[in-house]
Amino acid sequence: MAKVGNRQNKTLVCTVCGEKNYRTDKNVRNTTERIELNKYCPKCGKHTVHKEEKK
Repeated sequence: MAKVGNRQNKTLVCTVCGEKNYRTDKNVRNTTERIELNKYCPKCGKHTVHKEEKK
């Protein structure tokens, strides 16, 4: 059974306009690199690459 503390909430930011559009969770122990997903940006009006926000 998985431990409870391995998952963290992350914010995805549009690479074109910088808008914070999506929030997701990831297992930080298994996935150490930043998430990059192709998602729809309502401000840009098209699908763009969204990256995990720096903290």
